[in-house]
Amino acid sequence: MSATKARKKSTMADPVDAEQLYEHLQAVIRDSEALLKASASYAGDKIDVAKAQAAETLANAKERMADVQEGLLDQGREYVQKGDQYVRDNPWQSVGFAALAGFVLGALLLRSRD
Repeated sequence: MSATKARKKSTMADPVDAEQLYEHLQAVIRDSEALLKASASYAGDKIDVAKAQAAETLANAKERMADVQEGLLDQGREYVQKGDQYVRDNPWQSVGFAALAGFVLGALLLRSRD
């Protein structure tokens, strides 16, 4: 049992980037929709309540995902605008940085041929 707890702690401590999280949530939404469609033929009060609750939870998850996606897009646009403004304010530093990056990339590519 202690090995299981140790495994859970290590997996919970593993970093997850936003893209992986988004993909996992999309998969959960797809699977939930498939489950609701598959259980459509079953009848009964408890099933109907569970389906309604699952549908509501799914709708809320979709709404949250849309909000998160919009927030990330806004943040990305803001970073692009700040980068563009920096290049406009400091053109020579930007040219120097680009030249340095090109030199380093070229050196790495030449080393990989050897």
